[in-house]
Amino acid sequence: MAEVQYVEASRIFPGNPPVMAVNKLSLDIADGEFLVLVGPSGCGKSTALRMLAGLEDVNEGEIRIGGTDVSHKPPKDRDIAMVFQNYALYPHMSVADNMGFALKLKGMSKTERDEKVRAAAKLLDLEPYLDRKPKALSGGQRQRVAMGRAIVRSPAVFLMDEPLSNLDAKLRVETRANIAALQARLGTTTIYVTHDQVEAMTMGHRVAVLKDGLLQQVNTPRSLYDRPGNAFVAGFIGSPAMNLKTVPLVDGGARLGDLVVPLPRDVVADATKSNLSEVTLGIRPESFAVATDGQPSFPLRVDLAEELGADAFVYGTAPLASGEEQLVVRVDGKLVPHLGETMQLTVVPGNQHAFHPETGARLGD
Repeated sequence: MAEVQYVEASRIFPGNPPVMAVNKLSLDIADGEFLVLVGPSGCGKSTALRMLAGLEDVNEGEIRIGGTDVSHKPPKDRDIAMVFQNYALYPHMSVADNMGFALKLKGMSKTERDEKVRAAAKLLDLEPYLDRKPKALSGGQRQRVAMGRAIVRSPAVFLMDEPLSNLDAKLRVETRANIAALQARLGTTTIYVTHDQVEAMTMGHRVAVLKDGLLQQVNTPRSLYDRPGNAFVAGFIGSPAMNLKTVPLVDGGARLGDLVVPLPRDVVADATKSNLSEVTLGIRPESFAVATDGQPSFPLRVDLAEELGADAFVYGTAPLASGEEQLVVRVDGKLVPHLGETMQLTVVPGNQHAFHPETGARLGD
């Protein structure tokens, strides 16, 4: 079994004052799970991964693999394999030698080594390239070699630190699909670090969102999207980001320009209990609709239209209580408004989120 547990694990970098890079992280990762750690640059996600790998100290708490505390074990004794952003291939070695090098260091016979390398190469479509040097490969092929080097070791846990960030956009999409399919086939527990929330949403069984070293929320991609636990997660998960605006509370809901957006009873009860006069209202771009004649609405002046084929995203300015504010709205790709045009918008009922304007905590159940 290869479940992984962070038990209030912290990494403190020395300094004046000391920097808490990872702050009492508690996280259980099931055997065979694909978990993605995601967050903005500097949030502690790579540090958390390196703590698990043994490349960073665990200053407080524990990290366990298969129920065993590995917090102070050297990397070689943790039964993990890591795939880095920069591939870290030996330029003078062939693909086959790169993939089998760790096995050679372990003293494995050449026959057994070749068998494992060929099996991994078959999985990764690398068989035609086994005799080539890394310089003769494309970026995507080099990344597959780095993955093959990890696979041949048959580790208990795969660790991947932003492995696709050096690839172009098209290859990144293709390779992330390959990684997800490969992990499903192998069933190896995998922790994957990325700053790209689209990558996180499309690959992970669950996604853990970090900010400033603190775990904000962990759940399935769909749950994070539909019910973000706080305003940070709401604004980070989703592309384009959720519109988050602090607006006044009025009878019947929250006022967004000339429109009163109804709020669920539990949200109103939470806001009343906290003596709030305003809330942070969250509305995703697809949760707006063009208003019909006579329907309550608010105006949006179109500043930019980003056409993507079937859909388009309109970036515009709306007069809200705090003044002119930027909003992003998704529209039908065949009905894209012109620059400078004014749209009348409403909000699709039931698709709004509300957060505490100071703490960012979700209001309601």
